[in-house]
Amino acid sequence: MQPVVRTILISGASSGIGRACAQALLQQGHHVIGLSRNCQKFSTTHPRFQAYEIDLSDLEALPVKLKQLAKQFPAIDGIIFSAGRGQFSSIEEFSYPQIQALINLNFISQSFLAKAFLPSLKRKALADLIFIGSEAALQGSRKGSIYCASKFAVRGFSQALRDECAKSSVRVALINPGMVDTDFFQDLSFAPGEHESHALNANDVADAVSYIINARRGIIIDEINLNPANKVINFKKNQ
Repeated sequence: MQPVVRTILISGASSGIGRACAQALLQQGHHVIGLSRNCQKFSTTHPRFQAYEIDLSDLEALPVKLKQLAKQFPAIDGIIFSAGRGQFSSIEEFSYPQIQALINLNFISQSFLAKAFLPSLKRKALADLIFIGSEAALQGSRKGSIYCASKFAVRGFSQALRDECAKSSVRVALINPGMVDTDFFQDLSFAPGEHESHALNANDVADAVSYIINARRGIIIDEINLNPANKVINFKKNQ
């Protein structure tokens, strides 16, 4: 049986998990529209890849930009929500604008993106919304109050959205990875250990995304939790 070719929108496609998902889905024969703030970070001449530059943190401009995007790519029948960033400090160390900015990018922009495309997705024979959550959505942790809150919000949003879409063709899934060895940790004071068992890699998450995208109709994958075999954290010096 020939696999169904999908047209998948990926936020945060220029690096890390988003980029790995884009590469995996292109290899499987799907079409990919990759969203990023800077398209130069992931340039490819692949005939089924289209880069689209958009700043998801600019909430004021986002509704118009998303409307234009939906009009330009009406074939989209799946979205992978992988844009986001980490910031970890005690609540007293956050400024008020930093709190707002982290919540805006990690959660509110995701809800804007889902709202913009959901009406058209419900008219498709099959559609998928796949949110990249975090182990931080499962349990709060010290110095993670705002980041955990943003990921808890994504988890609650995806659960409620799954119920709202239950009678439609739209499947809603959530993937909660533990530490993934990507540039996510570049500007943070800690990183996973160096052994391969200390962290996931981006392709591990892309494999889970591929499983959901390629699953036959009639199957709903609610939530997947992925973790490295051994959780080891290294704290960087001078940070």
